[in-house]
Amino acid sequence: MTDKKQQFTHGVKDGIPIGLGYFAVSFTFGMAATKNGIPIGISVLISATNLTSAGQFAALSIIAENGGYFLMFLTQLVINLRYCLMSLSLTQKMERTSTIPQLMLVSFGVTDEIFGISAAKEGAVSPFYNYGAMSVAIPGWVLGTFLGALSGKLLPAMFISALSVAIYGMFLAIIIPPAKKDSAILIAVLLAMALASCFTYLPVLKTVSSGMMIIIVTVLVSAIVALIRPVTVTDPEGEDL
Repeated sequence: MTDKKQQFTHGVKDGIPIGLGYFAVSFTFGMAATKNGIPIGISVLISATNLTSAGQFAALSIIAENGGYFLMFLTQLVINLRYCLMSLSLTQKMERTSTIPQLMLVSFGVTDEIFGISAAKEGAVSPFYNYGAMSVAIPGWVLGTFLGALSGKLLPAMFISALSVAIYGMFLAIIIPPAKKDSAILIAVLLAMALASCFTYLPVLKTVSSGMMIIIVTVLVSAIVALIRPVTVTDPEGEDL
């Protein structure tokens, strides 16, 4: 019991910066949800059950355009498929004594950042370490959504319009640092921008819904970058696979 408590406390400590970052990002999501006519309670429910910034922002555009359920399903599948891969990877890091229910709860809270701190941890990872990180990160995400949605209801329209610029700043803050370090990411970003511009301005392509555009751009960019910049996987003996 003491070891579980120590692991949980360690997870809480590592999860605090994540929770603070999630609060800032989800605040902009809450404002955007309100702007699209989604009630505060529904906005909070979306954040509490999804935990995916890219997926939730994509969902807003589909909801605003009255997109169908199949389009929503397909968009979320493409955007969030990486979480399945992260969860599969984490199963190799978790303690062998972990039970199926424990692993299922861990998988619910897998995000890019929580996966990162879990994967970077030396040795086997206790599920209680993830629970600790989740106990800070998830409330930060949900609370930010609630306050953002509430501010969207209470603050003047001009002020909300000015604050909405924070959404674009958030995405720039996400893509610029890794793009500076890895040319493959830079290529992916530039390709995505170019393709998205085509769907925005070209006569035929601009009739495609934003949800379908996200799916097409994601698949095309992933395929192109995989072809021109393939990743070399090395086995434990140091040989390329």
